[in-house]
Order: sequence, then structure tokens, then C-alpha cells
Amino acid sequence: MLDLLAGFVVELRNAGLPVSLTENLDAMEAVQHIPIEDRDAFKYALAATMVKNNAHWRAFETVFEVYFSMRGPEYKIADGDTDLDEMWREMQEQMRQGDGKGTQGGSMDNLTPEEIAQMLMAALMNGDQAMMRALAKQAVQRFAGMEPGRPVGGTYYLYRTLRNLDLEGMLEKLMEASRDQVGGELTPLEERLEHDEYNDRIEQFKKEIEAEIRRRLVADRGVEAMATTLRKPLPEDVEFMHASRDEMQNLKKALQPLTRKLAARLARKRRHGRKGPLDFRNTVRHSLSYGGVPAEPKFKYPRPAKPELMVVADISGSVAAFARFTLMLVYAMQGQFSKVRSFVFIDGIDEVTEYFKGEEDIANAIHRVNTEADVVWVDGHSDYGHAFEVFFERYGKDINSKTTVLLLGDARNNYHASQAWVVKEIRQKARKVFWLNPEPRSYWNTGDSIVGDYGTHTDGVFECRNLRQLEAFVEKLA
Repeated sequence: MLDLLAGFVVELRNAGLPVSLTENLDAMEAVQHIPIEDRDAFKYALAATMVKNNAHWRAFETVFEVYFSMRGPEYKIADGDTDLDEMWREMQEQMRQGDGKGTQGGSMDNLTPEEIAQMLMAALMNGDQAMMRALAKQAVQRFAGMEPGRPVGGTYYLYRTLRNLDLEGMLEKLMEASRDQVGGELTPLEERLEHDEYNDRIEQFKKEIEAEIRRRLVADRGVEAMATTLRKPLPEDVEFMHASRDEMQNLKKALQPLTRKLAARLARKRRHGRKGPLDFRNTVRHSLSYGGVPAEPKFKYPRPAKPELMVVADISGSVAAFARFTLMLVYAMQGQFSKVRSFVFIDGIDEVTEYFKGEEDIANAIHRVNTEADVVWVDGHSDYGHAFEVFFERYGKDINSKTTVLLLGDARNNYHASQAWVVKEIRQKARKVFWLNPEPRSYWNTGDSIVGDYGTHTDGVFECRNLRQLEAFVEKLA
């Protein structure tokens, strides 16, 4: 068990969950009091000691289901199922006693698809978890077509199994059976309640099928291989440029707590980040409590001014998602800067600062940026050189020694002139100039990427593909 838990913790860390040594020891202590056969209690005991963020639950659950998929007698892989055979014989006996119909009892292997559907109907009607679990095993064995060593993902096997079961038609049959039981039509409320209940049971049956497929894949390929294959990225590790719609929603949810954390951290850093010169008067005054011995030197803490921030963001194509989240984060943290101004560009450039003023929902401001900003000059294809020239011509006079300029984009310039001298001029006037690039570092300076031309004139070019990297960078702005 200890070896299993150790591997489990390693995979959690590989998935990005911050599991400390203390939490690992707490988990080992907790599971000593809970039998592994009580699967839910065992899982939640581990989660209570290892999961500190609700956004990490999905990744934790995936790793758990892989590592403990083969634990417990009801989860073992077997070609036959004696319990199910017994259930089928009992069901046949009941049918013969009820209406005289029903076939001869026997092994589950001899059942027709119609008889399997009949058993599934009964299991769903009664909410029989044991029968649903047993039927899920049989359905995967019958319909999934799984073969050892076959390099096929679980989604394919799930599709094949569900296609043969026709669960959509099963829901209609269950509703008809409910109406027959009451001898008439259901009220609208009863109809909805029955529909929701049967739909929940069907979804639970689907989960049992998924679990059975996962167990068989683990038995075939090994725990470590399946854990790597099924690994779910944490919201903070999802790449902006390749996020699905659901992942985008999770990113937005993760943005607010991240903002609060960063704001508090930056404020604390400003208060206590640096020691100034020795405060002689305060040191002498404080030494009176030590009999005049200056045992605890006191220092003057400088109060650095909040920086002014100019954000210049490429909103073309796939980098638009990256720019959107960066603008959201920056504007959610406006209190950490004395002034924030935003500019967006494609081949033309426009200031969009006013879109964010007085707007409680930043998403609305971002929508206005995408729909109202005047960012097209010729053809709407990225032209960093022209956009930077116009920016410096219009707004260069506003850059001073307090200004931090943040450039966002992949620097893919469609082979136009770079006009890198503009960034050089900005750097000479500004406090700091940083460039955030949402592409992997290995893609830089390939094809039409000219990030190197600009990067030599900045204080640093940073890979910023996800929230975790964005968080790490924001701390540098203080």
C-alpha cells in the first residue's frame, strides 16, 4: 500500500498538484483508518489531505481512478461474472412467476443483446447499483472489442459500447414503464422528476462503463502509462492558445482568486521588500528596552512609487486569447499601479483604456475591445513594425522613467519590416520594457517570428503560455 501511495503522490505532482511531504504523511495516516474497499471514503480521505484548490479536483480524481482502479474484489477483471449469472437466474425466475414468460436460465455468456437490454432496463428501473456495475463489465466485454496491446484510446471503446446499448432509446422505455405503473399519464412535475432520476441513473451507468474500460486499459498497459495518457492539466497549466471552450471557462474562474493573491503579494512586497538605510534615531529609541544596547537595528523602509503601466497587445488570430487574459489580469490589479493604459493592434493600433473605466465586468470591456477597436490599417494581417511606429508617434511622449511597457504577442510579423528601433527608443525612455510571448520558446525566431529582433532592446522576453507562467511574471512588475 505504501508503494502504491508513493506512486500516487508522484503522479499527482507530475500532474501539477502541490503535494508536500507533510500532506503525504497526513494522507498515509488517514488511510490507515479507512478500508480501501470503502472506495468513496478512501478517495475523499486522500482528497482532504492533498487537494487544496477546487480547480485541482478533476486532475486528482483522474489520477485516483487510474491508480486504484484494480483495488477491491468488485473491480477485478474477469471474463465471467458469477454474481451476474445469479442475478439473471433470479430475474428469470421472477419473470416466470409473474407472467410465465422468460427463457431458460444459464450463463451470462449465453444471453442475447435483447436479454442484456432487459436486465439493464430492470437495473435502471430499480436503481440497482450492483447489477449496473455487473452489466457494465459484461457490456464492455461484449461490445467494446478490446484487444491486449492495441493502441486505441478509451474514447473509441466507450463509443462502441454505448452504440450497442442504445441508452437514448432506453430512457424513453423507462418513461413509458413509469406511466404504465401509475396506469395513466404523469403530472408535469412527476414527468420531470422521473426523467431526471432515470437520466441520472443512465449517466451513472455510463460512468461504470468508463471505469470498466479504464480498469482493462490499466491491466493491459500499466498504471504509470495510463496515468500519463489520461493526465488532466490544471487550469493554471492550460495553454491560452489551445484551450477548449470548457477550459476557457475554468481559466476565467481561476483568474479572480489569482488576482487577489497576486495583489496581496505585490502590496506586501512593496511594504517589506527592501531595507533602506539605518534609522539611527529609531534604533537608539528602541535600544532603551535593552538597557541602551542597540541589539536590534532599525532601518528606513523606502516607499517605492507604484509604477505606471502601458500594455501594448497583439489581438490577431490565436494570440487574442492570450491578450484577453493578460488584459483581464492587469486591469483586475489596477490598484497595484498608479496608472494603466492599454493599446491593441493588428496592423493598426488603437488605445482602449476608456473601455475599462467604470466597467465592473471586465469581460464586457474585452468584448468592446474585440468589436470596436480600430486596429486594421490595410488588410488586417499582423504588422508589428507599422503598429509600433504609430504607437511611438502618437504616445511616445507619454513614456517616462516611471513607465513600465508590457508588449504582448508572438512577434510573427508576416515578413514585414520589424522597425525594431522603435522598441529601442521606448526602452531608453521607459523604466522597464518586457515582452510576453505565448508561443513555446522553441518556436521563437522560426518562420516569420522576429522576437529576437525586438528582444535585444527589452529587459526580458518571457514565455507566457498559461496562468502559472503569467502569475510568475506579474510578480516581476512590482
